[in-house]
Amino acid sequence: MAPLIFKIALLTILGLIVLSLFLSMVCLIRDNSECKRTVTALTFRITLSIGLFILLLVGYFAGWIHPHGLDVIPPQ
Repeated sequence: MAPLIFKIALLTILGLIVLSLFLSMVCLIRDNSECKRTVTALTFRITLSIGLFILLLVGYFAGWIHPHGLDVIPPQ
């Protein structure tokens, strides 16, 4: 079972990713074409996504999370 701080960190990063994606959409709609806020927000989202992937790897190798697949019943 994953520690509570690990779960909070995962949910926080996921929330920040969604917030950054929404912010980049707002910047794209409202700003003129010379503004770099959209690119900055999307770059921040990519950085957060890479951080989330690394955090998931750490959780896997620390034994906090376990992969699971579909329980396929073999043919008889």
